[in-house]
Amino acid sequence: MPRLILLRHGQSQWNLENRFTGWVDVDLTAEGEAQARRGGELIAEAGFKPAVMFTSVLTRAQRSGALALQSAGLTDVPVIEDWRLNERHYGGLTGLNKAETAQKHGEDQVKIWRRSYDVPPPPLAPGGEFDFNADPRYAGKAIPDTESLKTTLDRVKPYWDAEIAPRLKAGEDVLIAAHGNSLRAIVKLLFGVPDDQIVGLEIPTGNPLEIDLDPDLKPTAARYLDAARAETLPTAS
Repeated sequence: MPRLILLRHGQSQWNLENRFTGWVDVDLTAEGEAQARRGGELIAEAGFKPAVMFTSVLTRAQRSGALALQSAGLTDVPVIEDWRLNERHYGGLTGLNKAETAQKHGEDQVKIWRRSYDVPPPPLAPGGEFDFNADPRYAGKAIPDTESLKTTLDRVKPYWDAEIAPRLKAGEDVLIAAHGNSLRAIVKLLFGVPDDQIVGLEIPTGNPLEIDLDPDLKPTAARYLDAARAETLPTAS
């Protein structure tokens, strides 16, 4: 039966600075690099040898995946990058300090933007510092100017259905190195987590989540490889 591992990237510089990162391409901190390497060690200990690794086009996810594969002795695994595995687009909140934003707009409003399933932040104004339309990685693509978790799932699901699920159905083991919200979207797809519960599901940085699947890609078991840092596991509905 196929196995899937979801690896959230290690701590980034803007994680450390408590800023809304989204699609901004920031790098890992030294702690984030260590988390990614530890994730690779755990993957090796679990005997997991993916046929392919999927990741986003953002450096923090790509480097986390690469460091994990290197640490696991799996540097020959092919890597496929796609923007649809990017983190959620935080719109007009992009780059802002989370605490300062709560002081400005109120904690209740920021909580709605951050944690509601289908209410996105205000859109990102065009032409500013974080306007991604000029980025060649998104040339010719209809990219968003803000996203909720729901609209993040709306762009992740077609990619999952077209590119990732067929590999798993063919019996291949797959590693996905991505982000808190794009991985949360995949967990919702697999486990059928209700809208009001998925926003509270945390996926820790650098701790591989291994999911065993049946031939129809229904989860039969799930575990964090670092049990000491495990969050609550999703359960199939």
